[in-house]
This record gives sequence, C-alpha cells and structure tokens, in this order.
Amino acid sequence: MSCKNIVITGVTRGLGRAMAEGFIAEGHNVAGIGRNKAEITALGKQFPASHFSVVDITDSEAVNNWCDRVVADVGVPDILINNAGVINTNASLWEVPTEEFLKVTDVNINGVYHVIKAFCPSMMKNGSGVIVNFSSGWGRSVAPDVAPYCASKWAVEGLSKALAEELPDGMTCVALNPGVIHTDMLDSCFGEGAASCIKPADWARAAVPMILGISSGDNGGSLSV
Repeated sequence: MSCKNIVITGVTRGLGRAMAEGFIAEGHNVAGIGRNKAEITALGKQFPASHFSVVDITDSEAVNNWCDRVVADVGVPDILINNAGVINTNASLWEVPTEEFLKVTDVNINGVYHVIKAFCPSMMKNGSGVIVNFSSGWGRSVAPDVAPYCASKWAVEGLSKALAEELPDGMTCVALNPGVIHTDMLDSCFGEGAASCIKPADWARAAVPMILGISSGDNGGSLSV
C-alpha cells in the first residue's frame, strides 16, 4: 500500500494516539493535533518525522492556520479523521450546566465543521480523499445521563451523510462508530467497569487497516470497527 497523508484530530491520548502510532508504524505520514502542549511535544520527540501541533478545533482561525501548515509541510490529506471529542459528566439533561452542554457541542459538532471546512477544498482540488467523522454507538442509539453527547454524535451522523451527497466523485465521507474501548471518556461514563473493555492499542490493530480500506463504495455509510 502506498504511503498516505493522514490528518487526525485529538492525538494526545486514547484512540487518536493509538491511531497515530498505528499509521506511523505502517509507514504513513501523520499530522495530528491536540490541546495538551506537553503531550504534543512528547509525540513530536517520539516521532520527529511526523507533524504534531497544539490546536483547539473550536477556534476556526487556528484550524485554518494549521491546515495551511499541514498542506505546505505534509501535503493534502488522503484521509482526514475527525476523532477529537468530549463528553459531559453523567447527569440528566436538565442538570447539565449550560457551559458544559455548549462545550460538548462546540467540540463535537462545530470542531468537526471547522476541520472539514479547512481541509475539504484542497482535497476536492486533488479530486480524492476520505473523510472519517468519529461517531459513537450513542450516535445511533441513546442512553440516560449523556444526552448532550448523544445529540452531538447523532449530529455527526447526519452531517456525514449530507456531506457525502455533496462531495464530488472520487471523495468519500463516512461516520465511524469505533466501538466500546477503554479510554478516559469511557471511565467517566462507566467507572471501574470500563477497565474490562479493549485497550486503544489493541483496538487500533483492527481500526487502522479498516480505515485504510475505506473506499468510494462506503460513501455516506455508517460504519463500525
């Protein structure tokens, strides 16, 4: 398989970091972002040939500037992965603080929009590319105490399907449910029970080749690892 340019949001921990390490191990070029400066610095030292930056995806100007740097330094993405996301603290919807609800939607919906808006034009100009927007099982079902998160991931599903119909031939957009993996986010929902779930590095061994295999035939799909 030829070397691909892969852009990933939320690479400092969990699934994002596991994917970054997996794609790099397969010989692909990775550009990733996160908000934790120390973790981004550590990734840069661990993988000096890759391109890691501190960027907040809720800041459209910062995302646009990052996009310009990536396209200049790495190239137009062959695969764009919107992985970054946050979840609310378990609570009934009427008990969720307004600022917390807005943070979930700002990162999980607006952030995805900012990244797509920045990178999609160059991918369209190239006439190819895959956009993978991370959804969730809770983007296709619901659960109590995580209504803001459910709402944001249902939005990702709809956004992805609509975008898929807008893209030119040669491009693909999918919503991807990663499954249930032991991450900090799962800890916040399930507590100690989360530790029994698959670890991110083990998950990535299945997820990386799957993502690399996404093609035009999958356009508009709701996929699952």
